[in-house]
Amino acid sequence: MQLIPDDQTCGLRGRVLAQLSARLDGPHDRPVAVGLSGGGDSLALLALACEWGRQAGRRILALTVDHRLNPDSEIWTQRAGQMARGCGADWRGLVWEDARAGTAIQERARLARHALLAEAAREAGASVILLGHTANDALENEWMRAQGTAMGELRPFSPSPVWPQGRGIAILRPLLSEQREDLRHWLGHQGLSWIDDPANADDRYTRVRARQVVAGREREPAMSAPIVLPDAGPDADLGIFHFPRAAIARSRALSVALLCASGQSVPPRGERLEALVRRIAAGTTDVAVLAGARVEMDGPDVRIFREAGEQRRGGLNVLSLRVNEPVVWDGRFEITARENGWQVMSADGFIARLSDRDRKALKTLPAHARASMPVLYKPLTDQYVLGDDGVDVCGLCGRRYRATALALADSLLDETTQESALFDLWHGETGSTALFSF
Repeated sequence: MQLIPDDQTCGLRGRVLAQLSARLDGPHDRPVAVGLSGGGDSLALLALACEWGRQAGRRILALTVDHRLNPDSEIWTQRAGQMARGCGADWRGLVWEDARAGTAIQERARLARHALLAEAAREAGASVILLGHTANDALENEWMRAQGTAMGELRPFSPSPVWPQGRGIAILRPLLSEQREDLRHWLGHQGLSWIDDPANADDRYTRVRARQVVAGREREPAMSAPIVLPDAGPDADLGIFHFPRAAIARSRALSVALLCASGQSVPPRGERLEALVRRIAAGTTDVAVLAGARVEMDGPDVRIFREAGEQRRGGLNVLSLRVNEPVVWDGRFEITARENGWQVMSADGFIARLSDRDRKALKTLPAHARASMPVLYKPLTDQYVLGDDGVDVCGLCGRRYRATALALADSLLDETTQESALFDLWHGETGSTALFSF
């Protein structure tokens, strides 16, 4: 499909293509993924992404999630596939198998959608997913947050909001400064038609009520200022974060550190987070546990790492590893066996069974951090070890923290994060540690 110039549509095409060129790499074997619902916003994004892909030498992979929440959803999914092929994209349909009645259906569907998109993108080798959120969506989110809804801020670039499924995946929103009606006007000039979901007019949903309230507003949504997160220290890839007390006594920075160090997915909010910020700022020696993480405040320093007691209460099970199938253990380590017979478990209760060398390695860590580390076990030889040539152990905590820092500081000093920087962060060398290199 060849797109016509957009002289009559306020230069929308040129703006979007320029954003894609600024963010994404040139010719590469990795595809760029696009979330395609079949609605007007996502179809406009797909058409523009495909034009950019033809110019840049990149393959475009459209991904459509069938939530099974409407009797016509299967028909819509197949139609989205036809749209994708008509634009020149590869296409894959995905299904949310756990759709069911109940509360917060839209929020559960949103998280399920992000998880399915992230897993499919990673499987295809993509590290970026394009989503068709507009300025209207950002205003609606702003209104919903003001009503107390736990909605995240829509930013042009951000890590995937699901964990661990979203590890290594970034979300790029090239339409975030565009108006929904302008996109539909542009689609009309291209002769493209889209799907209208009747749920978008059902005011039982908070999103629909927000849309009704902000309809007609065309101002830019209030975007929070870029945030610079402090460096997490040399042991961040092991999930042990070291901060100067003054640097981490801020709600947003502390919330990110707690979540990344503990491997959890639900951020701390409200009074408990603010109370911990005040305790850190007070300067006293103290210990606290929040969001699955232990916070040790000692003089001018703060250490944050996984709390073994919370790990136990979470019911962390022993995992049996399959050859060449990466698994994420406790949200903090990606572990891949290259030979049969290995399991992974918490060090809690098994430290005495490690070799002298391994116990010596653990002693380099804070005392209360040792029990939450992963231990490899081979039942055939009754062998407990911290590392082995037959198993690759990759720490995720530091990379997750650095990816979040990259996104929060995005556009600072007019810089924009590029796809290559994200790929290198997750897949490049981060330096070996004494704990897992043998």
